[in-house]
Amino acid sequence: MAKGHRSQIKRERNANKDTRPSAKLSYARVSVTKACFVLDAIRGKDLETALAVVTYNPRYASSLVKKLLESAAANAENNNGMKRENLYVAECYANKGPTMKRVRPRAQGRAYRIEKRMSHITVVLDERK
Repeated sequence: MAKGHRSQIKRERNANKDTRPSAKLSYARVSVTKACFVLDAIRGKDLETALAVVTYNPRYASSLVKKLLESAAANAENNNGMKRENLYVAECYANKGPTMKRVRPRAQGRAYRIEKRMSHITVVLDERK
């Protein structure tokens, strides 16, 4: 059991909260490995360079990541009062989501399973000092 009053526990939990601007896309219909190819290309880069990379990347996941970057940048400007030109991609990662299972009929009455994987993609921005 946690010690202290409920409001005190909530206050301590909120004090440790990450204040960096971020955006999260849940249940994206792309596998984690395919999303990571795009995320690895933009990790650590400044915002304008990262947007340029995902704009001209032919992968499907890059269109999803571009929307996330723009959303995180808008969060930084409107909620945190940060300047857009000082932002960079501090963290970006994809976690495994649920998998849809489908069946593919095969020869002689067999059935092969098809797994349609999903992922949860998160982009965290920060301001360069």
